[in-house]
Amino acid sequence: MEFVIKISQFLLSLSLLIVLHELGHFIPAKLFKTKVEKFYLFFDVKYSLFKKKIGDTVYGIGWLPLGGYVKIAGMIDESMDKEQMAQPPKPWEFRSKPAWQRLIIMLGGVTVNFILAYVIYVAVSFTYGDSDVKVDSLKDGYSIENPLLSDLGFKTGDKVLAINDEPIVNDSDIGFNLIKAQSITISRDGKTQTINLPEDFLGQYSASGVKSNFEYRIPFMVGAVADSSLNKGKGLKQGDVISSINGTPLKYYDQLNEVIKDLKNTSVTAEILHEDNSKSTMELQLDKDGKFGIRPYNNPKRFEELGYYDIFRKEYSFGESFGAGWRKFTKTISNYGDQLMAIFNPSTGAYKGLGGFKAIYDQFSPVWSWPYFWGLTAFLSIMLAILNLLPIPALDGGHVMFLLYEMISGRKPSEKFLERAQVVGFFILIALVLFANGNDIFKAITQ
Repeated sequence: MEFVIKISQFLLSLSLLIVLHELGHFIPAKLFKTKVEKFYLFFDVKYSLFKKKIGDTVYGIGWLPLGGYVKIAGMIDESMDKEQMAQPPKPWEFRSKPAWQRLIIMLGGVTVNFILAYVIYVAVSFTYGDSDVKVDSLKDGYSIENPLLSDLGFKTGDKVLAINDEPIVNDSDIGFNLIKAQSITISRDGKTQTINLPEDFLGQYSASGVKSNFEYRIPFMVGAVADSSLNKGKGLKQGDVISSINGTPLKYYDQLNEVIKDLKNTSVTAEILHEDNSKSTMELQLDKDGKFGIRPYNNPKRFEELGYYDIFRKEYSFGESFGAGWRKFTKTISNYGDQLMAIFNPSTGAYKGLGGFKAIYDQFSPVWSWPYFWGLTAFLSIMLAILNLLPIPALDGGHVMFLLYEMISGRKPSEKFLERAQVVGFFILIALVLFANGNDIFKAITQ
C-alpha cells in the first residue's frame, strides 16, 4: 500500500510539473504564431500510449516517464530533424522569429516552474499555515543515530545552538543550514562546544547510507504489532506508550536497546501509558533476537501533549500568505543553489549524493499528506527550473545562452554549429542522467 501511495504522488507531481513546464513553452510559441508540432507528457519512444491531433499539434502521452517535450517547428532540438532544417525557413518556424521572441519561448518553461513554486508556497501558507519545533523546547537535545555524526563527536542529548555561527531557532533551520555547514555549535551537559566538520562532510554523509542526522527524542509509541510478534494479541493499541521495562524508566525510544540489551528471549513487565493518560502494566515477550516485534509510531501532536517538544504554529491571512510564500520561495532557491555549488565542487564529495528518479521517489511520504506533497512539488518545480537554466546545449539554458550571444553580438550561430552543440549537450545530459540514476542503483546494491 505504501508503494501505491508513493508512486501515485510521484507520478502526479511529475506529470503536473512536466505539463506546466511544457505549457510555458507552448503558450508563447502560439502567441508568436510559431507552429508547435507535438506536445507530449513523457517520451513516446517508438510508440505512444495516447495521441490526438488538434489543429497543427499532436497531443499525446508517451510510455517512458522520464520527462516530456514540445516539438516546435524550425527549432534545433533533441529530435534533430535535419530534413526540416534543410528546407528554406518558413514564417511560422521558430528560426524565423526575432531573437527576443525566441528567448521568451525558451524561458517560458522555467518561468512557469518558478511561478508555480511561488503560488504553491502562497497557497500552502494560507491553507495550512506554518508549523515547526522550537529547538529550545527539546529539553534533552537530539538523538544521534548516524555513525558519521557519532564519529565526528556528536552524542545523543546534544542541543544544537548554531551552524556556522548562525543561531538555530527552529528545527527546520538545521536542514537548511546543514548543506553549507562547516561547524556546529552544541550544548552538552550545560557546556558549549563547537565541532568542526570535514570539507567532504556531505560526501561522507551520502556514502554512509544513513539518512538521519539530528532526530527528535521521542517515546516508544506503539504503531503496529507484527503478525509474527510474540506480543500479538496482548492488547497493545496504536498510540500506547511503553514508559518503563522491569521498573527501569524508558523516557525515549533511543534508550530502548540499552534497557533490553541483556533480556533476549525473556518476559518483561512493561508499564503502558494509554491515550487517555491512564496507566497499566503488561507482560511482554522479547524474542531470541531481543526484539518486541512492535513497529514504533510517530504522533507529533501527542508528543507535544506529553511535553517532549513545543510545536510553533502560525496562521496567515490571505494578504500575509504572499509574504510568507515569498520567504519560502527565496529560501528554497538559495538552499538549492547551495546544493548545486556543493555538487559541482569535488572537494565536498556532495556529488556522491546526487540521485535520479528513485531518489526523488524516495522523498515522497508513505502516507498521503497534502501539505507535504505540495511542499515537495514546489521544491521539485524550483529544482526543475534551475537545472533547466544550466548552460548546457539540449537544455533550455543552452538555447538561452546562444540566443543571448546572438542578441549581444548581432551574429546568429550557424545551424551546423547549433546541431553539433545539441549533440554534445545531449551526450552531457545523458551522462548526468546515467550518473545520477547509477548512484541510485549503486546505493540500492551496497546499502
